[in-house]
Amino acid sequence: MPCCKNKRRRDAAVGGRRVALKGLAAAALGWCLAATVYAGDTLSTDIPAAPSAAGAVSAASAPSLVRRADGLYLSASVPLDISSAMEDVLRKGVPLYFQWQADVYQRRWYWIDREVASTARTVRLAYQPLTRHWRLSYGAGGPSSTGLQYALSQNYENLADALLAAGKVRNWKIADAAHWTADSGQRVELRFALDLTQLPRPFQLSLFNQGGWNLTYQKTLAIPERVTAESDTDAGTASDDKAEPAY
Repeated sequence: MPCCKNKRRRDAAVGGRRVALKGLAAAALGWCLAATVYAGDTLSTDIPAAPSAAGAVSAASAPSLVRRADGLYLSASVPLDISSAMEDVLRKGVPLYFQWQADVYQRRWYWIDREVASTARTVRLAYQPLTRHWRLSYGAGGPSSTGLQYALSQNYENLADALLAAGKVRNWKIADAAHWTADSGQRVELRFALDLTQLPRPFQLSLFNQGGWNLTYQKTLAIPERVTAESDTDAGTASDDKAEPAY
């Protein structure tokens, strides 16, 4: 019938156009690949490498635990190196929050280890444009603490000194003596990190896909079995009194 013949002609024409288009696409793809291989070295040199602008936590000195008659005390120093983007955020009036977290665990062979003590402290770093000083504020607790209050504050003339103090703790009491047991299977999980959850919401959303903002230091420490007299540690820490306020 004439209608069937016309349909077959249209199908043949459409099929021919599809074959021709596929051939052209394959030829174009092959030409692009060949050009890329030929000019690969040139393309790679035309695109400059992005400079490293990420913050970092350098290798920290070994944290120390001192066991006294009234509890367990921690001293640590974590060198900080923030990126230019972080410094720019600070200079725009947005403070950064660093959190120290220390958890004491008791080993249990029959079940998961039990947490017997946990404590945290928050260090708030802010820039004061009027005085051009950097201010550190210290508060007991983490971001989930109700009504977090900053009990102590200290000013620094430059950012390097402020970062040095923010990464230090001295004679920080992390557990009472009541948490000790005769068993020696106890440890301390120490964590120091930049707390992004306390940044304003728009900043949190903009940093979702950006690297370089993950500043974290973690360390597992064994609790010493020997009880040290307080007078034995006072001489070793007297020279660090200006490093950061102890409370």
